[in-house]
Amino acid sequence: MDTSFAFDADLLRRYDRPGPRYTSYPTAPQFDAGFDEAQLRQAAAESNGDPIPRRLSLYVHVPFCTSPCFYCGCNRIITRDTARGEAYLARLYREVAMTAALFDRDREVIQLHFGGGTPNFLAPGQLGEAVDTLRHHFRFSDADDRDISIEIDPRQVSPGEIGELAAIGFNRVSLGIQDFDPRVQEAVNRIQPAADTLAIIDAARRHGMRSVNVDLIYGLPRQTPEGFARTLDIVTGARPDRLAVYGYAHMPRLFRAQRRIVEEELPSPASRLALLQLTIEKLTAAGYRYIGMDHFALPEDELARAQENGSLHRNFMGYTTHADTDLIGLGVSAISHVGNSFSQNPRELADWQTALDEGRLPVARGMWLDPDDAIRADLIQQLMCQGCIEVPAFERRHMLRFHEYFAADLARLQPLLDDGLARWDGKRLQATSRGRLLLRNMAMCFDRYLHQDVPANTLRYSRAI
Repeated sequence: MDTSFAFDADLLRRYDRPGPRYTSYPTAPQFDAGFDEAQLRQAAAESNGDPIPRRLSLYVHVPFCTSPCFYCGCNRIITRDTARGEAYLARLYREVAMTAALFDRDREVIQLHFGGGTPNFLAPGQLGEAVDTLRHHFRFSDADDRDISIEIDPRQVSPGEIGELAAIGFNRVSLGIQDFDPRVQEAVNRIQPAADTLAIIDAARRHGMRSVNVDLIYGLPRQTPEGFARTLDIVTGARPDRLAVYGYAHMPRLFRAQRRIVEEELPSPASRLALLQLTIEKLTAAGYRYIGMDHFALPEDELARAQENGSLHRNFMGYTTHADTDLIGLGVSAISHVGNSFSQNPRELADWQTALDEGRLPVARGMWLDPDDAIRADLIQQLMCQGCIEVPAFERRHMLRFHEYFAADLARLQPLLDDGLARWDGKRLQATSRGRLLLRNMAMCFDRYLHQDVPANTLRYSRAI
């Protein structure tokens, strides 16, 4: 694919509208309560019947944080009571045992990720016990490309504990930084000295972690180009393998913690664009490759190589190299993608606990993908990962005539074509260098649900830039 891109502030400003991030299609707002435990059991049984066993990816959600970061939109529970972690694990192990029994033993786990919340709210010993429990119930692959990863809060882990995580088997670690500017940290209630964070990155490397990933956010209160430039210089100096640089989505109607942010201190739209442009310039100058959406990686990283060979995939864990897997979500609010189904656990801890205490799989909602969903999911996956659709191959795969099947969608795409964000010659739909930052907008043209009730749907989503 063409990995070049151009920054056009006027176009970005014009297309900066709310829309899905397309970690799935259909997106989570389309899930409904009619999909329950029985449906998940059916999906697993059908998936087991595939002629070639699909590998498994596991996601474990740990919801606890000891303090609130005001920008956060994640499903988390604020507590300093570490005993809650032990009680959570006891029920999680019930869910693991019940869920693992649905899947044939010959299906290997190629990926395990702990997210949150703050997964390192749990002590290394507890995390080790959790991984051992998962290994007992699932068969883990011994392949060299197996990923066992964890998100950590650098403020709540020591360099020595990083060594304990490596001994457990974690080979990837993702660190939240957001911004090293003390004024910004004060505004979002996340005081995090750069020296402490750099010590954790160094420890991850010393203990043999295969990959170190870093998260930053632009658009936070009190951010300035000068301050964020210092953060970018510090981070690129540490040379993480991957970076995710998210645009802050201020949605206080949905996320209570964001109501603590002083809106007058947020950067203006023009300032946000300047921060994004600064980020792109700094990271590309430092040798990072733009993968898509908010993600950058070193050229030798597995994500960059997967994009080059066409195997890059996108799911609820973000961009990944493990495309041909069923995703099993464990823990409160976790989402699964098994076969042609999506399912999600309850978002409220009490509801998740009650289901497990009653001996039920904690499925709150989900959906079956119909044939049209599967076709559009493939198209949107290709756009988000490769930035292009090879039409003849797509037509053969789905036995359709592209220009006829997507006639209404291509009409919605026409303004983007007119603005030079994409090229369409009947054989190939390709994002241009000007359009690569607006892949979400291209995908939105093909999202049939988004166009059924646009005002109601767009309120659920962050803005594109």
